[in-house]
Amino acid sequence: MQLGTLIPQNDIGGEPSAVKEFALAAEELGYDYLEAADHVLGVNAASRPNWGNLNTSADWFHDPFVLFGFLAPISRLGFATGVLILAQRQAVLVAKQAACLDVLCGGRFRLGVGVGWNEAEFVGLNENFHNRGRRSEEQVQVMQALWANQHVTFAGKYHRIEDAGINPRPAAGKVPLWFGGHHDNTLRRIAKYGDGWMMLALPPGPEATAAFDTLRRYTEQEGRDPGSIGIEIWTSTAQHPDEKGWREEVRFWKAAGVTHVTLASTHGRGIHKRLAGRSMDDHLEALRRFKAAVGDLLQ
Repeated sequence: MQLGTLIPQNDIGGEPSAVKEFALAAEELGYDYLEAADHVLGVNAASRPNWGNLNTSADWFHDPFVLFGFLAPISRLGFATGVLILAQRQAVLVAKQAACLDVLCGGRFRLGVGVGWNEAEFVGLNENFHNRGRRSEEQVQVMQALWANQHVTFAGKYHRIEDAGINPRPAAGKVPLWFGGHHDNTLRRIAKYGDGWMMLALPPGPEATAAFDTLRRYTEQEGRDPGSIGIEIWTSTAQHPDEKGWREEVRFWKAAGVTHVTLASTHGRGIHKRLAGRSMDDHLEALRRFKAAVGDLLQ
């Protein structure tokens, strides 16, 4: 199992010194990768009184490609988007950005993609919110073709490429492509096109293991090896009162076949509980305690 952490930009800020300090601390403590969330636009909550605790313009989100490009020569951590909202972007441009980052960081990048939830972002980016799932499936095909081939001819419902390609391309001919989301269609897309699932909605228990089994069954139906599909979950030191609970949760996920555990102490929606403190020291202490508690279980 790999151990990573979500960078808590909204707590520690996004200044160069802050993201550098956090990344280097995670690396020194033995974490394997750094993950970043993605939003382009945030709404003005003052004009939306029923918005709730969803992301707004007050929240800080660096563009993940820029953030990881900044960190690539500073840290040897792996990088992952958790998740990039693919359908609000042009597929060819994302393929190019991901390929460039892959080259610049020496293949340490996983591209996690999702369909998004904030219609205001799609409106601002002039993309259709209502067909985002179907369109994103074709986007994945476009990106994988561009990564694998020098020149691509593609004629789909939403994309057309006439004998053209990107340069650079990833050395491996692909960028590892992971999907977020929990709809059955998402699992089928992972089985057909993906390298992994970022599963955030289910707690440890039989519902999660059943979902993993469903994904493995779909993968077999596609003629692919279910063992080649990674599974990532998020957790937080706030999920349990002490180290014993952290260890029990990691043991469960390991037995269930989870390959990546992400400490996301700043995420507090759904089943997730955020860390009470918001300072850099609070987050670094959470990193230290969690790694010390579960490190031996990851082997």
